[in-house]
Amino acid sequence: MSLDEYRTELKAALHQYPNFPKQGILFEDFLPIFRSPDLFQKLIAAFKLHFSTAFPNTKIDYIVGLEARGFLFGPCLALAIGAGFVPVRKAGKMPGKVAQAKYSKEYGEDVFEIQVESIPEGATVVIVDDIIATGGSAYAAGDLVLQLKAKILEFAFVMELDFLKGRDKLQAPTFTLLNGQEKSLDG
Repeated sequence: MSLDEYRTELKAALHQYPNFPKQGILFEDFLPIFRSPDLFQKLIAAFKLHFSTAFPNTKIDYIVGLEARGFLFGPCLALAIGAGFVPVRKAGKMPGKVAQAKYSKEYGEDVFEIQVESIPEGATVVIVDDIIATGGSAYAAGDLVLQLKAKILEFAFVMELDFLKGRDKLQAPTFTLLNGQEKSLDG
């Protein structure tokens, strides 16, 4: 299958919920993809196809997944491409020495952490999550990877809220598998 064929089939599986979690937001739920083994495999195959095209002569050493939805497909994607999986978690959830990065949320700040021994210096990394909105959490994950002196090849997302321009903040190129929302319900 081509990337466009994967996109069409996966996009058709999404469920839309207007005004969730608040007025003016059109929430596109990608969780139905995981209910179907066939669609889940196609999600992984689509990312794998993209990576083989985008990085034909580069081995991806690690997939870094953001808590919590990046954990849903990040480990499977890592396994499919022969890479390790490294989680980025909220503060206080991992043992050992950790690096930290703050990021802004709608109602204040939060902190992401990564175990410092999880990625060796110079390793190649792709950071994955379900959606990019404002880019704050993805930027923090990128900061953590850079603190470990690894190389970010790309940020990869299932979906994007284009109108929030989160990709403009990130430290490396950005790939979105499914077309993003170009505007909110209100505008």
